[in-house]
Amino acid sequence: MAIRLESIIFVGNGAVWPPLGVSAIAAIAAFWRFGVYRSLVRFVTHQILASIAKGVLIAAATLFFVSSLTSAGIPRSVPFIYAALLFLSVGSVRFFARQYFRKPDQAAKTRVIIYGAGDAGIELSSSLFQGRDYAPVAFVDDDKKIQGLTIGGCLVSHPDRLATLTKALDVKTVLLAMPQLNRERRRDIISELAELGVQVKTVPSMSDIISGNAQLSELRKVSPEDLLGRDPVAPNPSLMKKNISGKNVLVTGAGGSIGGELCRQILEHGPETLILFDVSELGLYSIDKELVESTKKIGFPTNIFTVLGSVQNARRLETTLRSFQVQTVYHAAAYKHVPLIEDNIIEGVRNNVFGTLTLAEAAINLGVESFILISTDKAVRPSNVMGATKRVAELICQAFADDATTTNFSMVRFGNVLGSSGSVIPHFKSQIAQGGPITVTHPDINRFFMTIPEAAQLVIQAGAMAKGGDVFVLDMGKPVKIADLAVSMAKLHGLLPYFAQESLHETSNEGTIAICFTGLRKGEKLYEELIVGEDAQPTEHPRIMTASEAKLSKKQLLLELDHLHTACVAFDLARVVEILKELPLGYNPENVQTHSHAPKTISKEP
Repeated sequence: MAIRLESIIFVGNGAVWPPLGVSAIAAIAAFWRFGVYRSLVRFVTHQILASIAKGVLIAAATLFFVSSLTSAGIPRSVPFIYAALLFLSVGSVRFFARQYFRKPDQAAKTRVIIYGAGDAGIELSSSLFQGRDYAPVAFVDDDKKIQGLTIGGCLVSHPDRLATLTKALDVKTVLLAMPQLNRERRRDIISELAELGVQVKTVPSMSDIISGNAQLSELRKVSPEDLLGRDPVAPNPSLMKKNISGKNVLVTGAGGSIGGELCRQILEHGPETLILFDVSELGLYSIDKELVESTKKIGFPTNIFTVLGSVQNARRLETTLRSFQVQTVYHAAAYKHVPLIEDNIIEGVRNNVFGTLTLAEAAINLGVESFILISTDKAVRPSNVMGATKRVAELICQAFADDATTTNFSMVRFGNVLGSSGSVIPHFKSQIAQGGPITVTHPDINRFFMTIPEAAQLVIQAGAMAKGGDVFVLDMGKPVKIADLAVSMAKLHGLLPYFAQESLHETSNEGTIAICFTGLRKGEKLYEELIVGEDAQPTEHPRIMTASEAKLSKKQLLLELDHLHTACVAFDLARVVEILKELPLGYNPENVQTHSHAPKTISKEP
């Protein structure tokens, strides 16, 4: 009224007070009804403005109608002025109060820069503002349209200014908020951030957000997948379903890294029955529990059964294949840790070689349609017993494929998978968490890497393309130098790595975490290979190739395996190694020693 009339003379006019009083009561009632008074001031957000606006509208409308009914002489523009002032005062006082109460909390938060000022970055900034851990102080984004603008009081700058910003704003952590990026671009950005000496965290990928496995506000440390992973090729639905949909499928080694992921992806393509076979009680229990919960949550009709047993037990395998009328077998069960098998040669041969032989024979006898062996790059020109045993397992499948009429045998060979048990990456994570040092066997050692989901997906598709005796080789991309991986992982944790052996790398020891070279382990190769020759042929899938490898006839192979079995029963380690050398494996045990912690002779096994 004072603004409209430019005077307070109206105060003495008793007729104006009833409409003003009724309007005030209406405003209080409306604010209460829409929750304005129930909101905790420290945590109010822009969403409260909608509630305030509703209350203001009701209060202004009440003033207008009551003044009109009572002919109080209130100018018609007053309700509009009243609405504007009420909205601004009620809203601003809450945001000022919020800022006042939050100031001590903000000071205690970790200052961060958000990389990405799109929808994900803005939502992340808002959620961090509500939290107690991080306080955004700046944005960086390569979109020129928004550079120079401010979001939530934070200036948006070009990524080239990151180094300057981290120093000027005393920032030790950068949050990557670009879930829609492809892996190649994400990897480039993370590599650039690693050079700044800041800790890098990221929001989940868009696929995880869409699937409901993660929320945008869930920050995590950069994973090896972000450093090494690549964008997967969309799977061929017909290949994924061919050996699975409506069939009874058995996965050996179901409790392991690859076996477990195979089970997850198999379940998505509607098998009639999924049989989980493993010798590890804990591994079998864990994957069974996970899959049963998935079937309940998503409503899969698949029947899931667990079988605890060893692939060396012929009767157990035959009973399982017969009882469930298994049509497809994915054979992932194997001992795979190179140094461990070097010290336990006999058990490695028994499980990897004779376990495969026993399962292959049972598959043929009981009419299994498809048998897919999960092999390894260590089977190519092996320098260790593990690789040699897996190459013998391939020979078994090749020989049986030439002789089988009902069972289609194939092998899928690939390298290391990210995050598998015993992998170098979890080992590095553990060492970094403990403050170092990070141990690498050799400065020049390199390995192929692939994510577990991609590997499992390609295994399923390769098996579906098999014609009999195929050796499939997965495209693993470029090999990764393990020393470089150690350096990158340390930097992404905000640490400055240095090499403890300066003779190998010309770096000073001025850093926060050491990288030490311990020497190659028994049977370990500097470089892994996927094929023996250069004759890999493409298939209908861009990341699956076929290789032509040397093989033996079934008769000749079984004769050699009889000799190998005799040597195992006699615990004659020297003879076991000799037979492996004689077989067409390319086995060259440069570091293998024919010794074991077990006695030289043991009684014959039943």
